[in-house]
Amino acid sequence: MGTDWQAGGAVATGFDDYDDLPERVLGYPTVFSALRLGDPDVRTVLDYGCGPGKVSLRVAENYPVAVEAVDISPGMLEIARTRRAHPRIRYHELTGPRLDFLADDSVDAAMCCYVFINIGDLDRIRAIAAEVHRVLRPGGRFAVLDTNPDTTGIRFSTFVSGEPGVRYEAGQPRRVLLHLPAGGVLELRDHHWPRRTYQDVLTEAGFRDVTTTAPLLGDVADTAGAVPGSPLDVDRPAEADHPPFLVTTGEK
Repeated sequence: MGTDWQAGGAVATGFDDYDDLPERVLGYPTVFSALRLGDPDVRTVLDYGCGPGKVSLRVAENYPVAVEAVDISPGMLEIARTRRAHPRIRYHELTGPRLDFLADDSVDAAMCCYVFINIGDLDRIRAIAAEVHRVLRPGGRFAVLDTNPDTTGIRFSTFVSGEPGVRYEAGQPRRVLLHLPAGGVLELRDHHWPRRTYQDVLTEAGFRDVTTTAPLLGDVADTAGAVPGSPLDVDRPAEADHPPFLVTTGEK
């Protein structure tokens, strides 16, 4: 069984407290570049699985776009609305994969950050990809960010996903440890999906030109998060030799 994200509570609070340093240095810039945020024809962005709103707020603060942010967790959305309200972000609670409030071909770009790995049912993942495809306009791009299945078990600067040396099967649960800034660890459970699964899911949903990228520290231009004294400010952090994230992108 994976973590019950819908329940919220301590999980929502702990996840909000987590310092997503490697994500904002490596993961999110890769997603934003893949979606071509900043292009004049990208005016509306869907954040499917927005959690406490960290990524939605970064998008709204850095790009002149409207953000439709959705999640299944009332606790996560309460944090997002309270701590990360923005005039160009609308937060929505979902009870299933459907985005009934969005019309066909109505958004310019879409992202799922840490959504697929928290779902153990492949059919549900397929349903999300199909729904994202429905609401994207032709030419719109979809990016999925998850931990890299090829570097499972490696201790990165702020997290480790899975046990070292264990070979996980598709959909198999893994233990995740998030190291919190104030000390302590938030323990979660996610699911292992191989790179091929991401490619197949997007292709089956109708996306074309599906590609994957796994950035290393130094591969992206925006490394402002690697500030002196941060967990990345060490000699050869793991992120310099082992890519912690996988970003899968497709176009409608």
